Amino acid sequence: MTTIGLLGTIHNAELRDRYNCSLSLYKRIIHEFKPDVICGEVHPQSWQKYMNDPQDKGYWGEPASEYWELIFPLCQEHRIIFVPIDWFELDVWHDFDPFIGYGAEERKKLEQQDDAWFIKQMETSTYGNIPFNSNEFDQITRMKYEWLSKVSPKSQNMRWQVRNQIMIQRVKNAMKEYAGKRILCIVGADHNYIFQDELRKEDVHWIYPLK
Repeated sequence: MTTIGLLGTIHNAELRDRYNCSLSLYKRIIHEFKPDVICGEVHPQSWQKYMNDPQDKGYWGEPASEYWELIFPLCQEHRIIFVPIDWFELDVWHDFDPFIGYGAEERKKLEQQDDAWFIKQMETSTYGNIPFNSNEFDQITRMKYEWLSKVSPKSQNMRWQVRNQIMIQRVKNAMKEYAGKRILCIVGADHNYIFQDELRKEDVHWIYPLK
């Protein structure tokens, strides 16, 4: 049977240090899982750029630093197959800013509320054995995105719902191609709850949290 694991990461190095989720922790967890395949939050175009030139850091600051510093080198060293699963359309991304249709004062208030949600998420760091890989974090994150969906349904559908649907479908495609293998999904921790909702329905051995 195919085994699917999920590791939610924090993209920001400063926050990783502050909340005890260092790259060394991620490295240890990946080694313990022993993946044959890693499905990572990397745009296929960025992955192709990397394959063509490992010194080319993609565009728009993507992929996140943990890929350049840890995951890509691990895949190369241990011959782990890497599958890029991210999706976005850069030329229209900013046109779907969740607060784009609001005036200056309203936007400021909404941004403050967004910051408050982020603080609530960070406050869950002590739950579970891997920071931000817990039911407590996922519950707060689900509530945050439900709020964003009410604030701007159109933007949230484009930036979050459709994006996650495509990312998860790419994982499912990898499951078909690498049936019977150990597949590890590595995504920003905000994605955890949606990946859990969808992938645990599949006929696989599902592991989340990983510890």
